[in-house]
Amino acid sequence: MSDAFLWVKAFHIIAVVCWFAALFYLPRLYIYHSMSDDEISHQRFQVMERKLYRGIMCPSMVATLVTAHFLVDLGDATQHYHDAIWFYLKVALVGILVIYHFLTGYYRKKLIENAHYKSHKFWRVYNEFPTLILLAVIILVVVKPQF
Repeated sequence: MSDAFLWVKAFHIIAVVCWFAALFYLPRLYIYHSMSDDEISHQRFQVMERKLYRGIMCPSMVATLVTAHFLVDLGDATQHYHDAIWFYLKVALVGILVIYHFLTGYYRKKLIENAHYKSHKFWRVYNEFPTLILLAVIILVVVKPQF
């Protein structure tokens, strides 16, 4: 493997960790936001949610996708990603995760309008979805099952 591939891979892992940290934490904030009753708390959660979404979650997603693109370009000659079904399953799961990301941003705006838009129970279930995607993606990348 070339040095460039390893550097891009390192930055990709960092970006993925940052993105998932935000994907895990933002819906957790929604739980607390939906349970709060006073205006000061609502305003505080709105600021926290905006900063997390715009300042960490979006840049991390972009960095994840850009570095992934370069990893495929740099590694396909030796790894043959385009010949493997597990690779396309992983790409599909990442696509679903991108949709989840933007849905989470949509929900952030809905919470600004009405903090009790959804119950804390809904947010607790919603918060688990990225974990399932993460488990599946890691298994696909590490095990590389042959279908």
